[in-house]
Amino acid sequence: MTSNRILSAAVMLLALTGSGRAMAQARPAVNHIALYVYDLQKSTNFYQNVLGLRQISEPFKDGRHVWFRMGPHSQLHLIQGAARVEEHAKDTHLAFRVKDLGKFTARLDQSATPYSSWTGEAKQTTARPDGVKQVYLQDPDKFWIEVNDDKF
Repeated sequence: MTSNRILSAAVMLLALTGSGRAMAQARPAVNHIALYVYDLQKSTNFYQNVLGLRQISEPFKDGRHVWFRMGPHSQLHLIQGAARVEEHAKDTHLAFRVKDLGKFTARLDQSATPYSSWTGEAKQTTARPDGVKQVYLQDPDKFWIEVNDDKF
């Protein structure tokens, strides 16, 4: 490759990457997670009233979709249509963090929502090796949800 071609390639690479900024912007970030659910109303009630997610507008307006805000730039999309409720492995779960896990579990207790530690002890927390405390619960479609007090 000639020096002009090398220089042109380097200039093009720099222009494309913006000295690295474009590369950082090209890294994937979570936009949304979609769950296919059996009973949209039950699932909507769970994510709104138990987890406290805020429902947001969705573009379909077909009665089969409900969207929630999960963070500044991420959403949860519920889609009606699953043929049945099925068991799911706990290893596959959504994880949310809260500032005060004690207040959150008190809200679960008040609403009679069952939760447990990783190993299944009712109304108990699990401490991860990094010190983060967590609890596990299931939504109406038996998808596992972890709620923890991670401070990151």
